[in-house]
Amino acid sequence: MADETQLESLLLDLGLEQHYTEKLALSTVLQIDEKTVIDEPAQTLSALPWSFLKRLMMVNVTARSVKCTSSGGEESCDASFCNIDLDLESLVNNLDSSNFVNPLDIVTALFLCSNGFLQQEMVLKMSMCQFSVPLLLPNCDTKQCTLMIWAMRDIVKKFRPHSLSDPRGFVEDRIVLSDLPMVSFVRLGECSVSKSQILNKLLSNPQQYHDTFVHHDMECGDSPRRISNGLVEISWYLPCGNKNIDIFGEAVAVTNLRGDISSFETQYTFLCQTSAAVFVFFDNLDTKYKLLNSQNTKAQLFLVGNPQSKRFSIDDLKKTAKEMNLKTSNVILKTKQINDADFVKNLRNTVGQVIKSSKFKMPLEQMAEVAHELGILVDEDCQECQSAKQNADAITSNIHDIPQYKESQLPLQGQVWKELACLEKEECRLRKAGNQNLEMYKSNLQSQKTQLRKKQSNYDMSRAMTCFINSISSTGLERSYFLKWMRMNLDNMSRKNVTGLREQYKEMCQNSSENKEQIADVDRQISNSSLGIEHFLRELGQLYESAVLLGETEMSRQQLQHLPRLCAELLLDGFPLELVDGDASNIPLRWVSDVLHQLNVLVQPKNKILVVTVLGVQSTGKSTLLNTMFGVQFAVSSGRCTRGAFMLLIKVKDDFKKELNCDFLVIIDTEGLKSPELAQLDGSYEHDNELATLVVGLSDVTIINIAMENSTDMKDILQIVVHAFLRMKEVGKKPKCQFVHQNVADVSAHDKNLRDRKLLLEQLNEMTQAAARMEKKEENQSFTDVMEYNPETGNWYIPGLWHGNPPMAPVNAGYSESVYEFKKNMIKVFQNCEASENNIMDFLKWTKSLWNAVKFENFIFSFRNSLVADAYMKLCAEFNKWEWSFRKHMHTWTTNAETRISNFGTVAMKSKVASMRDFLNQLKSAALTELIKWEKTILDNLTKYYEQTEGHVYLVERFREDFANSTKSMKREMENSIMSKLEAAVEIRQGMKKLDTIKKNHTAMIEKMVLKLLEDCRKSQSKQLVMDLDREFEKVWEETVQELSNFEGLSPQDVMSNVFNQLRSNMMQKGGVVNEKLNKVKLEDHGKEHFIVTPKQLFKRLIKGIFMDEPTRKTQALADNLIAKCQEFVLEKDKRKTDYHDTYIQEILHMIEEKLDANKDLDTNHTFELNIKLHICGFAARTFQNLHEKFIKDNNPRLCLEMFRSKYLADFKDLFNGQDQCQRKAEEFTTLCLKPAVEAYISSSLGSEIVDEMLMGQSAFQFSSRAFFQYSILKQLLSEFNFANYVSYICHYEAFVKNWILDGILKRFSQGNKMFDLEDFQLKGIIKIINKAIEKAQMNENGKIKEFIQYICRDLGEKLVLPQDALEATMILNNSNQEQFAFWLKRSVMEMEQLLREEFQRASDVKKKLERQNINPQNELFTRVFGCGKQCPFCKAPCEAGGKAHRDHCASVHRPQGLGRFRFEGSRKLVTDICSTSVFSDTTFKCYATGGQWHPYRKYRQLYPDWNIPADVSIQASDYWKFVMAKFNTRFAEEYGALPAVIPPAWNLISKQQAEKSLKESFSIN
Repeated sequence: MADETQLESLLLDLGLEQHYTEKLALSTVLQIDEKTVIDEPAQTLSALPWSFLKRLMMVNVTARSVKCTSSGGEESCDASFCNIDLDLESLVNNLDSSNFVNPLDIVTALFLCSNGFLQQEMVLKMSMCQFSVPLLLPNCDTKQCTLMIWAMRDIVKKFRPHSLSDPRGFVEDRIVLSDLPMVSFVRLGECSVSKSQILNKLLSNPQQYHDTFVHHDMECGDSPRRISNGLVEISWYLPCGNKNIDIFGEAVAVTNLRGDISSFETQYTFLCQTSAAVFVFFDNLDTKYKLLNSQNTKAQLFLVGNPQSKRFSIDDLKKTAKEMNLKTSNVILKTKQINDADFVKNLRNTVGQVIKSSKFKMPLEQMAEVAHELGILVDEDCQECQSAKQNADAITSNIHDIPQYKESQLPLQGQVWKELACLEKEECRLRKAGNQNLEMYKSNLQSQKTQLRKKQSNYDMSRAMTCFINSISSTGLERSYFLKWMRMNLDNMSRKNVTGLREQYKEMCQNSSENKEQIADVDRQISNSSLGIEHFLRELGQLYESAVLLGETEMSRQQLQHLPRLCAELLLDGFPLELVDGDASNIPLRWVSDVLHQLNVLVQPKNKILVVTVLGVQSTGKSTLLNTMFGVQFAVSSGRCTRGAFMLLIKVKDDFKKELNCDFLVIIDTEGLKSPELAQLDGSYEHDNELATLVVGLSDVTIINIAMENSTDMKDILQIVVHAFLRMKEVGKKPKCQFVHQNVADVSAHDKNLRDRKLLLEQLNEMTQAAARMEKKEENQSFTDVMEYNPETGNWYIPGLWHGNPPMAPVNAGYSESVYEFKKNMIKVFQNCEASENNIMDFLKWTKSLWNAVKFENFIFSFRNSLVADAYMKLCAEFNKWEWSFRKHMHTWTTNAETRISNFGTVAMKSKVASMRDFLNQLKSAALTELIKWEKTILDNLTKYYEQTEGHVYLVERFREDFANSTKSMKREMENSIMSKLEAAVEIRQGMKKLDTIKKNHTAMIEKMVLKLLEDCRKSQSKQLVMDLDREFEKVWEETVQELSNFEGLSPQDVMSNVFNQLRSNMMQKGGVVNEKLNKVKLEDHGKEHFIVTPKQLFKRLIKGIFMDEPTRKTQALADNLIAKCQEFVLEKDKRKTDYHDTYIQEILHMIEEKLDANKDLDTNHTFELNIKLHICGFAARTFQNLHEKFIKDNNPRLCLEMFRSKYLADFKDLFNGQDQCQRKAEEFTTLCLKPAVEAYISSSLGSEIVDEMLMGQSAFQFSSRAFFQYSILKQLLSEFNFANYVSYICHYEAFVKNWILDGILKRFSQGNKMFDLEDFQLKGIIKIINKAIEKAQMNENGKIKEFIQYICRDLGEKLVLPQDALEATMILNNSNQEQFAFWLKRSVMEMEQLLREEFQRASDVKKKLERQNINPQNELFTRVFGCGKQCPFCKAPCEAGGKAHRDHCASVHRPQGLGRFRFEGSRKLVTDICSTSVFSDTTFKCYATGGQWHPYRKYRQLYPDWNIPADVSIQASDYWKFVMAKFNTRFAEEYGALPAVIPPAWNLISKQQAEKSLKESFSIN
């Protein structure tokens, strides 16, 4: 019973009991968790297997030295040192072995608890460490053992036997297939000689001893074996070809049976039938020799005894030798005279003789038959494995000639796919376009692509691919077995074909005199002779890509719909996905996209990833490094080198996800970059650049792998890498970088290489500067400018992989430890990756946009990424919100300040400041405080925005400065505007003060007159009739008015002269010619006719009856816009009905100069500037003169007095008749004072509310950013599809946008009661304030009605401007009772509210209401979305960059240049080329800016340095404008006075739906 529970008991101790039934998988072991970076020794027995596995996966030769250190171990150790008393007994008795487990038990337990794939990985790594691996795995519970053929299938060994005729030749083969003799070592009974130790010495060189087999003297090797007795281990001795080093000249397998053969007869029998020789170690043979004799042995038998043992009996030995017919040479004894070294030497000689003489060789694979006969299980016998093997063999057995096979069975990835790849790049680079029409050329390329895809889809699916798809569609376990069998079978074939070629290639590369063409030819042969699973998966992708182009109902498309999901499942199972096809240097984007989409579906919501990439020269151990670090299975055999870029997933354990902030690590391995001279042969230098840019762009962390012996190539590789990093920095990504220096010999490498690190940094800086010059980004001066790199922590020195001479060298412990340290550091780097909010879909977007940009030669200027676009849009939308909050607040503040200025010096004034100038300074200071506060708020918001982790904000880091500058510029602009408004308001108020005094005196005089008349009438005592009262009043009124001689109002100004003087001083510095002209002109003659720009060049052409050339037309457009803007400004001032002030004309001159400054490229001279200023000032002066005269007239004291004549009469009669005036006076105060003030208040505050309303609800999207605004306009234009609208949009963009916004506002506010609701809301608010003021005034009970009214006015003084005349007239001759007056006033206010409400409801003309607003909503929205107003110099697409102070102008979608009036010289046909294509081609253009000379499009930034025209997102991106031009071609030609364009055939096939789809794609709208 004890034996039965032995296994269970050990598994329980080791914590593996659950995995005995649910086998451990490789993916579980490779998961990243916190233990990955913790170095704590195992504290419990259950930690031992994991500690062993962790070290083994890192190929650490100390993996078997695992023992449990209980937590109290150290303390007891310390205590024993402190204890002086001699306690030898406790030392002797301290034999507690419960905490120790024999390494062989751990190995056996793990093999029993692992599935076939983990077993394979363990065997492979054990073999690399030169550990023996299990051949027969015992199960002490079932008493059965298993032959581990599958587990050993992955071992490939390379060696050089002495029998090879070619001294440079070698054998490379899978070990289970190798035909090697096997020598077995067993033990009979007890044995005083350590068999395993002797074996280790037997297999080791004196200078390179290695513990292949676990023995008694190793750590825990003396612990009793609990489950590993009966284990047969195997190892191999493989010669390197050097006779001085090799122990044996030929390869040999060596096995070692653990335990006594008397207990394990089956294992012994198996060894006897499969080995060339069996060496039996014994001390005492006695009766056991019969066991040796009874076996059906095919092996030579050798007895190895120790005569020094007390149990040794020479008689028994003789007897046995005689019975078994053994010769003397078959007996080896370790006598007293022979030491260990001589004994091992004898043993070695014997084994050597066996190897030479024995003809019996059995490959491990054939041993399965022997195993079956003996009832031994074979690990490959499971149903899934056998079924997968048959399927794999069905495919691979037909492969005889690899190049021919690829052509017949995998045809889609052949020449057609390579041609497609070339066409895709040519579509972007247009190198062969010559002088052809670019869009025509692109249209031809597209039709060629369609033909090639058709050709692909005409191929029937090959038999091999049918089998392959069926096999990978099977269940998980069978699929994994199938892919492994396929990989092994294909590797075996490729090895035969490619190994020789690769060696030849290496030799030819080292010999610089070799013909480069021959080297290139060998390289091509290697590529053609390589065949791996990736070729089948590549074919899968091509099948899918060609099927997807078929109609959705096509049968063949539906049959292949499931392929992406299959491939996504493979990714999750740990198989790599080919991202870049290295042979065609292309990405099958549709295939990769759909696979990643399916992957996302499978793992959601756990789809966050962190990407690590390894770059380096080929054959520098990159894939081995990744395999050691993460256990990932990239192809690393010398049969094939990785071609292209492959990605695979490593799962992050749930408890570690928070730490790493991701669910999966994505590892990208790239094909080795080539040295430059080789790269030039096959154009792969370009390919290397593309590959490096792509993978660096995709990664969060890039590992740059440098082998010290390849340091000459290193510099060139670094050049490529630096280019890639610089490009990433420019497009918003700054990956982290780690340099790994491999094959560093010295232990003090890190310190010794301090100088090298400095040198490396210097080289990197030099390269950065060179790359920056090439990429036209000279501001990058050092490597750390373009990426996060610290020379101290960013360099890792890793010693060589092998310790000694392969093939018998184990992995260097230093290599494993250094890689482990590097891995720990990498995990820390991952934890600090703030960019790691990427998920699978983001990764896909990056892949698409990076690849699209890579296909263009000028990467930085062709890069477009939807993630960057989204992040930029979000930032723009946020910034626009902050900007409007700022503007709205300052509008409100300014309106309030203007109200206070208007009330200065009146009863409504609250402020105690006596001087108007002091009051102005006070307001200016307050305005500045507000502006600074809001500027800081926006800058703080910007900083906070960039601190958040969501929304990919790090991608738009380079725009931060633009938005900060825009904020500062906005603050300056508003400061100028507010200060001039305050100045003007104060000046006007000061002018009114004198008038107010006159009016006040008049009012007082009239009051005196009325009171005197009242007294006289009362004295006469006669009851006068009403008519007599009227007559008396009129008589006295006339007399009094005659007495009032001072009817002087404001003195009139000559506005025309004032404006002209302002203009003269403005133009004074512009030179003599200008001043001379100014002396001759009369301002009143200007601004009456339409302003026409005169052509500057002699070369003219007639357009619509006007002689114009290109700059004249542009200047005319500028002038028209400027005049319209200034007219609007003048009308706005006229509308406000205030007096004229000089600041108005100063603002106009400032606006003109600002606009001219922004359009310096038009090269206008001072004469033009004077003409436009004269024209604008002419019409402005006339309008302002009228405004001034009307103001003087309206404020004439005599007229003001006459206006209130009837009111004074009514007051007189009331007083005479003793009537109560409360009701009438309350009504008068409401009608004459409050109502106009309330109407003015609503007008001034409604504008902001209308803007707010437009920024919410249905129109919120279109006004959120400039790009979305463009999208909304273009979408509407497409749905209406009106030619005139398109012409207006293209040719008169600014006016079109204003009208479009106005139409939007009118449409929004004409529906329902929107406008009334806003007015009513404002009305309710101000009525509430008025009622509060009345209630507050009522608290002051001094009874004087005048003071009561003054209280109310003072309270309303910051909100309402009350008309002073009416106010004075209301307050005099007022004998009302305060309480009664307050009652009637409240009622009047209520009636006024009702009356205004009815008026608002009746007035349904929204346009008129908009015209009355102080803040023009149309202008505010225009400012928000119009931006800088610049248009593309070629096609006139408007700039959409956020903020006003951006450095680069950009547009999401460009148009055919014919729409911007470009035509071909000679033919006069409109140009169909699109600038986003032209700027990447070799074509040229000429225009006014080029001085009439031809200029290459590629160098457009020399002329237009602030325009960035990236490549289109896709070929379909500009379908919108292609559709428009194709439909309206003739009409555009007529409009522009040109001939119709030659439309490429593909354009005519674009539908309206496709045009709309392309619009969404261009603006990244889902």
